Amino acid sequence: MSVLEINNIKKSFGRTEVLKGISFSLEKGEVLSIIGSSGSGKTTLLRCLNFLETADEGTISVNGSTIFDGSSAKKLSDSEIRSNRLHFGLVFQSFNLFPQYNILKNVMLAPTLLKRGSPEEVEAQARALIERVGLSDKISSYPCELSGGQQQRVAIARALALKPDILCFDEPTSALDPALTGEVLRVIKGLKSKDSTMIVVTHEMEFAKSVSDKVLFMADGIIEEYGTPDDVFGAPKSEKTKAFLNNSLERF
Repeated sequence: MSVLEINNIKKSFGRTEVLKGISFSLEKGEVLSIIGSSGSGKTTLLRCLNFLETADEGTISVNGSTIFDGSSAKKLSDSEIRSNRLHFGLVFQSFNLFPQYNILKNVMLAPTLLKRGSPEEVEAQARALIERVGLSDKISSYPCELSGGQQQRVAIARALALKPDILCFDEPTSALDPALTGEVLRVIKGLKSKDSTMIVVTHEMEFAKSVSDKVLFMADGIIEEYGTPDDVFGAPKSEKTKAFLNNSLERF
């Protein structure tokens, strides 16, 4: 059984069709990289999965249960939306840490509010996650005292704190200097395991090629190409995919 099944997701803003029928599935432990030019619909797709936007049509199922059905006349309540979001962890481009809290408090905040264990259990888990992303020495620091790469690693630990079924990254290195990009990509790569399912929207093609089980190339709101990294990067069938890779990856 797939951990995630997306079927015919569509989304428009006014008269502009941004997603024109997106379908794919992921098995537990798989990493999917989504690539494509700006405006292709990548971020809107992630926002629909995380219920930051509501799709107009289609279905979203997690672990065999349908959590969104665009054909249903019943509108999701706020509590249902909040519950659905817990299936997904989202790491944003711009970190979005709380500046008034130190690193430990940033990671502890959501599990504390949702009562995901005793205070001692929540703190122990947060400390373990902060160690996992290599920032134990910064545990009492505030976001303003960290580099962009360090802040993004805290954001990853925070997303992991609620133990989501699917961890999503929206171009996690786009706000970073090239010198800081590698440290974040190494952390994401280190998360890959049989128990960790991830969707990564990225413009780092070498990273996508090395870490992904599947690669999805979007263009003009549709899936233009979908397959293994060898398929997409090594033997693309679509002319749009070939043009995109030629323009962005001359080193391949």
